[in-house]
Amino acid sequence: MTAQAVPAQPTTPRSPLGYRQFRELWTANAASNLGSQIQVVGAAWLMASLTHSPQIIALVQTAISLPTVLFILAGGALADNYDRRTIMLTSQIAMLVTAVLLAGLTLTHLIAPWSLLALTFVISMFGSLNNPCWQASVRDILPRDMISRAVALNSMSINLARTVGPALGGALVVAAGVAVAFVANAISFVAFIVALIRWTPIRHPRTAPREKILPAMAAGVRYAVHAPNVRNAVVRGGLSGLSASAVFALLPVVARQQMHGNAMLYGLLLAAFGGGAIVSAWVGGRLRARLAPDQIVGVAVVCLAGGLAILGLAPHPVVAALGAALCGSGWVLAHSTYNTTVQLSAPSWVTARSLALYQTATFAGMAVGSGLFGWVAEHFGVSMALLSAGGAQAAAGVVGLFLPLPRFEDLRVEPLGRWQAPSTAIDVDADDGPVQVQLEYRPDPERIADFLAAMARRQRIRSRDGARDWMLWQDLGDATRWIESYRVATWADYLRHNQRRTVADRDNSDLLRQLNAGGAGPVITRWVGRRRASGPALTRPAEQGDLLP
Repeated sequence: MTAQAVPAQPTTPRSPLGYRQFRELWTANAASNLGSQIQVVGAAWLMASLTHSPQIIALVQTAISLPTVLFILAGGALADNYDRRTIMLTSQIAMLVTAVLLAGLTLTHLIAPWSLLALTFVISMFGSLNNPCWQASVRDILPRDMISRAVALNSMSINLARTVGPALGGALVVAAGVAVAFVANAISFVAFIVALIRWTPIRHPRTAPREKILPAMAAGVRYAVHAPNVRNAVVRGGLSGLSASAVFALLPVVARQQMHGNAMLYGLLLAAFGGGAIVSAWVGGRLRARLAPDQIVGVAVVCLAGGLAILGLAPHPVVAALGAALCGSGWVLAHSTYNTTVQLSAPSWVTARSLALYQTATFAGMAVGSGLFGWVAEHFGVSMALLSAGGAQAAAGVVGLFLPLPRFEDLRVEPLGRWQAPSTAIDVDADDGPVQVQLEYRPDPERIADFLAAMARRQRIRSRDGARDWMLWQDLGDATRWIESYRVATWADYLRHNQRRTVADRDNSDLLRQLNAGGAGPVITRWVGRRRASGPALTRPAEQGDLLP
């Protein structure tokens, strides 16, 4: 008898690059990162040629960083509520047009310091709208257990670009002029545009009404404030960016004035930064298997602080390259850890906004730090500025001891998915409101302390997910009767509020149910406000058992 061949079983890819859509987009993004690094070298060197002021030269980094502070949260709100592919396509086309304009002005010798800063600002502005979409899209393409590796790959692509891009940018500037470097950046946007056109994302049906942009931005901020894991990563990213900005802002000054070199030397110093970053991205996977996130960041702080000090005291380009490499290693170790923490700590409805807030804080720190350490370099010398930045990085590491990061395996932010919209006795439109909600509990008198502790956590959950005016009341006439109340602006906000509950919140819900009399859910009453006293009363009769209304 002839044995029949057993059909090969499909295997799950062992790397994020094994997924075709991620691989194509990642490759195109890597090309765009390469073009951006060539653009950075060209802009910084062109500014160093247009002016001798270290403070104005440092403003190039501010022009790159400040748009992130101003616009990336809006980009996150757009990414969480609208089609991410469309937003990225629009942003890439706008950056392409601006890069072509910058190249044209440079080629015709019409560029000036302030027009260079303005066009650099515009490119970075559209990049700020693009970045949250790309980073949040990783969760749409890959399974959860691939996210940390995808973040590391994204960091590697950025720092591979920082390794090759500066050297290539320096060579282009020396051989063909700054305008050619800007043309190379424009071409890099084309690759990403083509990849986006080829991408067919899976579109999940919306379970709640789309948020308006300003309320959506406010919801993202509110979530981060009331979610310690996200909040700690955001704050620590900002503090790290403040001091690390001295590397990006002052390397051209180190190359041109301290080392008396040319654009090639500047490119090589940036390449050393990128080389250190690639090494740490490769080593980072092994470190994550052995060390907690806070321990990894501790290693990063030592690298960054030491690298800044070496740069400040370096007597020779080789020593300066060593300092730059240490800074690159520390930068990637720290910020890939913060980025992954935010990615895995935020549920899908607010992922892009949480990442946007993290980047806002980081780039705000970089924008402020660039100006600050540029001013120190102007008045006290480059060495003092870099040594001061190293001290600030060490201080940020101390502050981080009081803002711990979670272990990734402990995070459970998948949607709980057990709440259903209640039936109502009247028709309620999405914009009707405000909505007032009251939940009545009768906890076991012997476990009041447990009940109050659970309610303290409930307050954070409610506030995080959009509730306002939360309050816990005790009946003066019946000590066993407790009322939880809160308000939301509209009926649509009420639906969104309840659909945001995560698996991690289930323990709190189950505990409150156990503490309540008979193990039942609370008795719930809902009201919808009327702005005219003459209108009919709008109330929701009390019901029981809907624990998370």
